[in-house]
Amino acid sequence: MNPTRSAAVLLAVCLPFAVLATEVPAERLALLERMNVPAWHQAGQRGKGVKVAVLDTGWQGYRDQLGRSLPQNVVAKAFRPDGQFEARPSQHGVLCAEVVHAVAPEAELLLANWESDRPATFLDAVRWARQQGARVISCSVIMPTWSDNEGNGSAHAELAKLLSDDALLFAAAGNTAERHWHGPFAGDAAGWHNWKPGATENRLVPWEMERVCVEMMWRGDARYRLEVLDGDTGKPAALGVEGRDGGHAWSAARFVPDAGRTYSVRVRRLDGPAGRFHLVALGASLDHVEARGSVAFPADGPEAIAVGAVDADDRRLPYSACGLGTGLCKPDFVAAVPFPSAWRDRPFTGTSAATPQAAALAALVWGKQPTWPAGRVREALTKAARRLTRDDHDPATGYGQVRLP
Repeated sequence: MNPTRSAAVLLAVCLPFAVLATEVPAERLALLERMNVPAWHQAGQRGKGVKVAVLDTGWQGYRDQLGRSLPQNVVAKAFRPDGQFEARPSQHGVLCAEVVHAVAPEAELLLANWESDRPATFLDAVRWARQQGARVISCSVIMPTWSDNEGNGSAHAELAKLLSDDALLFAAAGNTAERHWHGPFAGDAAGWHNWKPGATENRLVPWEMERVCVEMMWRGDARYRLEVLDGDTGKPAALGVEGRDGGHAWSAARFVPDAGRTYSVRVRRLDGPAGRFHLVALGASLDHVEARGSVAFPADGPEAIAVGAVDADDRRLPYSACGLGTGLCKPDFVAAVPFPSAWRDRPFTGTSAATPQAAALAALVWGKQPTWPAGRVREALTKAARRLTRDDHDPATGYGQVRLP
């Protein structure tokens, strides 16, 4: 069916109740068609009776969208120590919730935030969502140091307990493929890691005048020195602060860059047996990168469904994180972006926009099959996904583009 031609026919069944037809772009309707959503809406399957929790750190102005791009009534709860729900000047969560409401307009929405430096508050948000009856949870924020980037860590173990076989967590694979490095430590005579032969510095270019964070994750007992050097002076601009959680460790170097300056990252082994590690730059780009293994917490865990992003021609977007190609099959799915917003001119894109699409599809399936366990819903989506490669699973696009049976 031609998306443009069918737009007028599908308006009545695809719109959230409180949004006028003239406010919804035809491009959104085309995306819904790709996922078989209109046929389900026409059959009366719109997510009724299913609760979806959207976990995010950016909820500024969400009240302005109630009864418009969001349901008239939502349940919102802050898990930050200061109790502030709209503390951060970001509308990222509002956009994620808008996607869920567009795809599953009769699903009930639960909204929650957490403190970005405290994993326990994120787990508290998940626990609350489950206590409220949420069967679908959507999270489009990544926290790389909360695991080893390969699905291990205490946060993953607790998540698995909270979800059991009665809920599904959809998580953004991450927009990190072009600013992530993974591989074995390769030290020179002085103990500095070689990103490639003879290169002990990895150029770091900040995007804007905002905080940059370089995060390194590994398993084992080794200790490393992570440092960011000023490109002009060669002096350290930031040093990594190390932490450890059972079998995995991390080091994070945070700083506010000076305008117009570039920096470089280097890593030195201090003691312990060297091994593989992951390193990702948040708020900046890196010269030496490796897309494999760039899926970050919580999407890297077996209990989470990792969602990547493709364009309108089903091509993986260069930033969409990839799996290792061994072990865990990550990502699980991809979805097409951008997703047009009804309340701002700039469309919503990235793996952040892909994730709530997949989560909302699970809500539609559960609305139709309320007695199914989580594993069966996950299996139904896996079987229905449109394969984008010859392989059953591809480390770039997963099991394919997520859609309804």
